[in-house]
Amino acid sequence: MKIAIILGSTRPGRIGESVAKWVFDLAKERKDAQFEIVDVLDYNLPLYDEPYPAMMQNYTKEHTKKWSQKIAEFDGYIFITAEYNHSVPGALKNAIDYLNVEWQNKSAGFVSYGSAGGSRAVEHLRVIAAELQMADVRNQVMLSLFTDFVDMSEFKPDPRHIDEVHAMLDQVIAWGSALKALRK
Repeated sequence: MKIAIILGSTRPGRIGESVAKWVFDLAKERKDAQFEIVDVLDYNLPLYDEPYPAMMQNYTKEHTKKWSQKIAEFDGYIFITAEYNHSVPGALKNAIDYLNVEWQNKSAGFVSYGSAGGSRAVEHLRVIAAELQMADVRNQVMLSLFTDFVDMSEFKPDPRHIDEVHAMLDQVIAWGSALKALRK
């Protein structure tokens, strides 16, 4: 099992990097899957610029081909998302929209942060995941800017979130494994 931890915020000064690293450090203690941080920022995806619908996989741009190849490697995903204006960061939505088939029949879990724990961003991601035929898991991790960060910038998660991360990973791995038969 290969699980991507997708870091979805690209803005300067983002706090998502520390969240993604924390999830990765917890995940790599496990022996039931391999984990990799995939940072949307590293792919320099402009606003969706492919001439054909993503479901056709007729990619014409090198950045899309590179993104497609990376995302296709995985059996499941953990989306690390901020909440911007009651939704997902534009860069994350754009990155998701670049692809279609690569996401299908794979599991998805969510770690979110924001003033309301990022819960509204995850609500939107669940609808997006359903359209792309991902199996989103129930357990999620919601981090509050007020209680899990010092001055809304330095990440200091409440220890209770460790169990939440592992419960979510259990489900992402189980569902990712179960869906392998559909991907063959």
